Amino acid sequence: MRCDFCFRRCDISEGGRGWCKGRECRDGKLATVAFGYPMALAIDPIEKKPLYHFLPFTKTLSVGLPGCSFSCDFCQNYQLSQSCGKGDRHLSPEAFIGLASTPSVSFTYSEPLVWQDYMIECALLAKKAGLATIMVTNGAFSKESLNRITGLIDAFNIDLKGDEEFYKRICHAALKPVAQGIEALCKASKHVEVTTMVIESITDESMIKGLGKMIQDSGVQVWHLSRFFPAYRMSHLKHTSEECLERMIEAARPYAPYVYGGNSLHESPTICPRCKTVLIDSRNRANARIHMDGCHCPSCGMKIYGVFTGSDILRP
Repeated sequence: MRCDFCFRRCDISEGGRGWCKGRECRDGKLATVAFGYPMALAIDPIEKKPLYHFLPFTKTLSVGLPGCSFSCDFCQNYQLSQSCGKGDRHLSPEAFIGLASTPSVSFTYSEPLVWQDYMIECALLAKKAGLATIMVTNGAFSKESLNRITGLIDAFNIDLKGDEEFYKRICHAALKPVAQGIEALCKASKHVEVTTMVIESITDESMIKGLGKMIQDSGVQVWHLSRFFPAYRMSHLKHTSEECLERMIEAARPYAPYVYGGNSLHESPTICPRCKTVLIDSRNRANARIHMDGCHCPSCGMKIYGVFTGSDILRP
């Protein structure tokens, strides 16, 4: 049986599992091993996804099942993403949505593409309940999964991890399907924010500028650059300094209207691209002040990219 959940399109024989370890062939049918058995469940600030231009300063009910279509050497959640097990507690899609006391639900922590059947059932119920849906993903869609998912998810945060060599050597994956996924979602007018982890000994201005050109050509508006901290097979490396992150942010600024630092002391204010008015001065919920007229800059009237109230969400 051929799985079409991600770019790998694994052929899985009876009793076998796909590359992600999360899909297996049972009695001639493909099944998600951990369907309904999440290993992570929490209520998070939406900024943690990270999403800065989608329902800012709200919280989101987040869920994650095991498995991933990548095997990144720096993975921060490798205990979940590289697991072939399942959680102890059964949580049906109906039960998951029933827990939601937040304006949105998020599919995150590992790689939702490899358990997209669970995500899709949850997303359909979320739509009926009037909840926004969020997917945090490596973006390596298959054509079929992109068609299935696009209309059900309101906001995407996609990791753009590095150049082609970075994907091959460190992520054991490929850049092309990610670039194609980002471009397709932007063309479909979905809310897209992109995240790139900055590894000081690997990421340089040249790589950032190359990724920036790709982001610019795709129409991405929001780009997060996040500091690396030692983990998994890269636990021997030092964490990325604030100074290095700041250099990468400066290299990225020409390529996207909104560039932010993550895992950082960097305040990351939202600034109007046209007149430079500070619109959101802090990401600290307790101290933040929002200076916006709905979704517009109060000084020059420019429409700011994003979804700032629940009524702004365009449902298919």
